[in-house]
Amino acid sequence: MVDATVIPTMEQRIASLTAPSARSNVPPFMVMDVMAAAERIEASGGHVIHMEVGQPAAPAPRTALAAAHAALDQARIDYTSALGLPSLRGRIARHYRETYGCDIDPGRIVITTGSSAGFILAFLAMFEPGDRVAVTVPGYPPYRHILTALGCEPVLIETTAETRHALTGEALLAAHRKTPLKGVLVASPANPTGTMMSRAALGDVIAAARDAGIRFISDEIYHGLDYAFPAVTAAQLTADALIINSFSKYFCMTGWRVGWMVVPDALVRPIERLQQNLAISVPTLSQIAAEAAFDGRPEMDGIKHGYQENRRILIEGFPKAGLSRFLPADGAFYLYADVSDFTKDSLDFAKRMLEETHVAATPGIDFDPIHGRNFVRFSYARSAEDMREAVARIARWLG
Repeated sequence: MVDATVIPTMEQRIASLTAPSARSNVPPFMVMDVMAAAERIEASGGHVIHMEVGQPAAPAPRTALAAAHAALDQARIDYTSALGLPSLRGRIARHYRETYGCDIDPGRIVITTGSSAGFILAFLAMFEPGDRVAVTVPGYPPYRHILTALGCEPVLIETTAETRHALTGEALLAAHRKTPLKGVLVASPANPTGTMMSRAALGDVIAAARDAGIRFISDEIYHGLDYAFPAVTAAQLTADALIINSFSKYFCMTGWRVGWMVVPDALVRPIERLQQNLAISVPTLSQIAAEAAFDGRPEMDGIKHGYQENRRILIEGFPKAGLSRFLPADGAFYLYADVSDFTKDSLDFAKRMLEETHVAATPGIDFDPIHGRNFVRFSYARSAEDMREAVARIARWLG
């Protein structure tokens, strides 16, 4: 006899047709939820100081905007090759010569739809489902979430004050000895901390990964926004790393969604095939603007000086407001502050701060599922006036 209790009903069968896949069950990127809550306050007439999202307040360089206008005047915007406009790839190779003193074959450069597409392409090209890939915490949440969605296992390695919250070769190998790793991803300057790795520190991790047969990915999207010392690219140390960068941060081109990768020779064709099938090509208008953005570097350096001033305002002002502990803010435009004197729940802290002071910031649990309940990330990518007002509002609230 057939057990009628196990036969799905018509409603159950219909529901199964639209049930989400298990791989889609990843946590939200919480910063976007905070931004949505801030927008609701603004829709009601409130003035929110946005310190939740890593988005420059400044527009793209004038050179980029002019190039985009000129391209639109020509009316026709076609596909490009899957690897990107040859002239843009060549301009990026020139950037590596001028900025870092290293020669990169333009053939190893792949243009991507922002760094986000770069991570997807890199993970697909380098790893199989089930592979274990190390990432540090605190760290950028989509690293973990994209790996999970692709069937890989993110392995969290905690960083500590003893190493300035940067990964070490020793910590990488310790994780590898527990269960073998196939890859590791590091970021310098890092999100959410702003902490940077010295040449020696980066070289130590690259050497450890190479000797252990661990593939190395370097997230360099905050290069150009370095204050404590010049940023080092992995390209200066090895030709085997896969490097991801973007026009979003230094060049203030978040919504243009254009970035790039420097990839080992053996991965160029596999990544090209993936790009052909997943996206065909990166938006042409964005590529044209991105190439011209390099000519706007003096303008962008002026904006960088503004970030430096904002950083000073927070580093000097937050301790007076009661937030006296934060991780080394060497670069990017973030301050990762310890709020454990006031709460053990950074999500609740961030919600109350937004509701009661109209200052939006991102709870640390988005970046660190282990200790993030004690931290909040503040972005200082907006105006100096906003930073001063945020310090004053938080001081009144915590006082």
